[in-house]
Amino acid sequence: MKIRVGFGFDVHQLQEGKELWLGGILLNHSKGATGHSDADVLIHAICDALLGAAGMRDIGFHFPNTSSEFKNIDSKILLATVMELLKKENYTIGNVDCTLVLENPKINPHIDKMKQTLAPILNIDTNDISIKATTNETMGYVGREEGVCAYAVALIEKS
Repeated sequence: MKIRVGFGFDVHQLQEGKELWLGGILLNHSKGATGHSDADVLIHAICDALLGAAGMRDIGFHFPNTSSEFKNIDSKILLATVMELLKKENYTIGNVDCTLVLENPKINPHIDKMKQTLAPILNIDTNDISIKATTNETMGYVGREEGVCAYAVALIEKS
């Protein structure tokens, strides 16, 4: 058995009137993330962590923002595709640990629903997913509520 670790990061601008998708769920908020897809920074960071752990490059390589195929795509579809790539190489996930960084809205009330949404796609138990949230203490682009970012670490095993 071979164990590998990967790290992922993603960032998107926030804009009034856009939808805010995080962890595969739609949050009610006045600002949402802008991007080529649904701009779900949490799922994008998880995808990069998984792809990095498997040595399969990054999310931009597999789903370029220049392709109309991925315009406004649900990031859960991207994550499911990443899982297919891992499965082809006989990788399974041990666990995923994530941190969202944004000032608003508060994430804690939504974490269980995010985990319940992500677990079946990742083919792991909700207890193997950790989602944490923090603010940037009003500093920088996150603190000014101009952007949102996410970090993720994934442990994968090759059978």
